[in-house]
Amino acid sequence: MNKSFLLLIALLILSFGFIAPEERTITGKVTSADDGSLLPGVNVVLKGTSKGTVTDGQGNYVLAIPAQGKILVFSFIGLKTQEVAIGTKNRIDIAMQMDVSQLSEVVVEKRKISIRGVASLFHGEAKTAPSKAYQDQYEMAQPQYNTEEYNGINENIFHDAFKNPLSTFSIDVDAASYSNVRRFIQLGQRPPKDAVRIEEMINYFDYDYAQPKGEDPFSINTEISTAPWNPKHKLVHIGLQGKNIAKDKLPPSNLVFLIDVSGSMSDENKLPLLKSSFKLLVEQLRAQDRVAIVVYAGAAGLVLPSTSGAEKKKIIESLENLQAGGSTAGGAGIQLAYAIAKENFKVGGNNRVILATDGDFNVGESSNGGMERLIEEKRKEGVFLTTLGFGMGNYKDSKMEILADKGNGNYMYIDSILEAQKALVNEFGGTLFTIAKDVKLQIEFNPAKVKAYRLIGYENRVLKSEDFNNDKKDAGELGSGHAVTALYEVIPVGVESEFDKIDELKYQNPKIEAAANNSNEIMTVKFRYKKPDSEVSKLIVHPLLDQNLNLNETSDNFRWSAAVAGFGMILRESEYVKDFSREEVLSLAIGAKGEDKEGYRIEFINMVKSTKALALK
Repeated sequence: MNKSFLLLIALLILSFGFIAPEERTITGKVTSADDGSLLPGVNVVLKGTSKGTVTDGQGNYVLAIPAQGKILVFSFIGLKTQEVAIGTKNRIDIAMQMDVSQLSEVVVEKRKISIRGVASLFHGEAKTAPSKAYQDQYEMAQPQYNTEEYNGINENIFHDAFKNPLSTFSIDVDAASYSNVRRFIQLGQRPPKDAVRIEEMINYFDYDYAQPKGEDPFSINTEISTAPWNPKHKLVHIGLQGKNIAKDKLPPSNLVFLIDVSGSMSDENKLPLLKSSFKLLVEQLRAQDRVAIVVYAGAAGLVLPSTSGAEKKKIIESLENLQAGGSTAGGAGIQLAYAIAKENFKVGGNNRVILATDGDFNVGESSNGGMERLIEEKRKEGVFLTTLGFGMGNYKDSKMEILADKGNGNYMYIDSILEAQKALVNEFGGTLFTIAKDVKLQIEFNPAKVKAYRLIGYENRVLKSEDFNNDKKDAGELGSGHAVTALYEVIPVGVESEFDKIDELKYQNPKIEAAANNSNEIMTVKFRYKKPDSEVSKLIVHPLLDQNLNLNETSDNFRWSAAVAGFGMILRESEYVKDFSREEVLSLAIGAKGEDKEGYRIEFINMVKSTKALALK
């Protein structure tokens, strides 16, 4: 009996040793079959399931699958979907080909948005082509008509450097326009011209600027060379690099998540994506940080009192329980959020309301003017406002931009979980922690060297000359580790240009000083900024010399910003872009890609490639 029992036990142990593991991990890299470039954001899903992931900035993926899993499906808009048998392999690398015909399947018909057979871009988990039931559900969730709103942009023109030598503007660290433009292009649509804010496209990217060494919280970087779209003209590159403060050195935060849970937020790319995005942010919080959650729909309410960042489970559970429904009492929600922020105010800390919505306020204090006055008042009390935009069809970009501008905060558009990772994790310090406020630039051009100039972008950030020295005039904020880049297109003295058409003055004959003729300076860049807790600005002066660099001798920073600006001008159908083509944008961008640790630049390159179907020149 004992021998039989022992034999049975031995057989059982031996048989368990041969049971296949329940799960295994597949890794790999996804690249472009066209040029070998890395492909971030590609959906990787186990066929027949919702189990999947997306490739990271370097095209890598890691996916745990059941042992019996047989086929992986790789998909992305504009690329041919591939199915790969797993077999016994634990690593699967693939190269994906462009599929321009797929882009045409995403259509806008009678201004109603519909999806036909395209992989979802809006979920944390990857999906293959949606089922008919999913398509019907998605189309029902979309508004009947496209009611998106954008502020009009009148492109900056050339100014005579002799008659108007000063150019003044506020910095802008917002990046919402880039991700919103990307959303349109990924859906096979050309973005509205007014959705394209070139400065936000340029400032979406990191630049290899030196960290500041002195007492000022940012370094200043300037460069000048030939304008790629007009060889007769020059391009001036101005870059500010904010001091990168380690996470453990950042001041404590008092945050209020102000979340729109109205009926318009029910779509998959709105409240569900919003909740996933905020979970990423919660994981970054420390014990000394505090979070409250305020929601608004038909009425505003406090879902979670101010809670320590150490209680992540409690905060995340409060997010998970949110449901969409009702009208949009945005004004009441903002007032309650500010009241909670003030109640838990941290002296010397980061006191901030983070508004997450599609911007479609329609009940209560909803006018831009009323919102602006409220937010400006609270800004003076030390509570800032950051806005996160979600969704499509009824999206109110114009309102979101204004609110963040008036609230001393920044504005981001979240179109995917990867964008949430960028804004709320990779750029956590820059998004939430201000190191310099009311940052203004004023450029004085030397008329002995410059005939005319124009600022590229920043149309809604232009200031009057006298605003530069006025410390009461609000301007943009710079966050920890943030970079800000601005470009000027310059017509040198002696160059004939079709854009140089200004008559001589009749009643005066001003002259250029001898010192200007003898100077090698093409311009002087002046900066003003305030410390976050100060109301008095500090002045920095930085002259720029023209060293006659050829375009191919410039830094990656210079050429990359020029490529992005050129693409933005093509999208806006700018009169100044001349015959500069999409292919020339690609050539310039590929040569300036640099290290690209997070893969944002290769994503831009692939996006430009995909616009071939949009009939861009």
